[in-house]
Amino acid sequence: MTEQVETMHGPAATPEPGDGSGAGPGADAAETELARAREAHTLAQQLEALLIVADEPLSVVALATATDRPLREVKAALAGLIADYDGALVRPGASGGASGDAGASGDAAAGAGSPRGFELREVAGGYRFYVRESLDPVVADFVQQQTPAKLSQAALETLAVVAYRQPISRGAIASIRAVNVDSVVRTLLARGLITEVGQDPETTATLYGTSEALLRHLGIDDISELPPIAPLLDDPAEGFEHESL
Repeated sequence: MTEQVETMHGPAATPEPGDGSGAGPGADAAETELARAREAHTLAQQLEALLIVADEPLSVVALATATDRPLREVKAALAGLIADYDGALVRPGASGGASGDAGASGDAAAGAGSPRGFELREVAGGYRFYVRESLDPVVADFVQQQTPAKLSQAALETLAVVAYRQPISRGAIASIRAVNVDSVVRTLLARGLITEVGQDPETTATLYGTSEALLRHLGIDDISELPPIAPLLDDPAEGFEHESL
């Protein structure tokens, strides 16, 4: 009877490893790749990879689950990383797979006594990378350079004069605005919004014009695309000959 059943339906299928959950070949491949990655990297390396992409502190339990390692090993590895980043001579418990232990120890010895620019802190019940506190002034200066303060009203007015009257000298700008513009022009030059474009043939005064950076900020390709300013002036013809009236 058994032979008849096998003849009708074919031989019974042999279960493949990893098929217990009913997942397909894709899931098996992912599990195999994950196992290889865990075997090829130390526990410390795995923790670093997880912590560097985290946008909030990760608990020891979360890290242990992600690495499939016991809590005590994860705690020891975290302590080792903290000591390593702080420039300590010993990096205890940071080992993972057997293949990566020697390399990890060598790296720790090479960096001994030299704290990193970042540190691993335990905050809010978890761990996360932070800039070392002693480097806060460096980071603050960088952030300030990346997000400079807004231009003052005087700077905006001077920039408008340069944009619509270029090429124009510093003296001509001061004459139009009826104030000293030396510091404002220096600010605009430092910001890269205006640039030196030549010299006046009669007075040899430096002439200024708008920069490519300003055009990019304004979202235009050429200065001729600036909106007409004539309707805003009492005497629109004076000094703005290139505008269509």
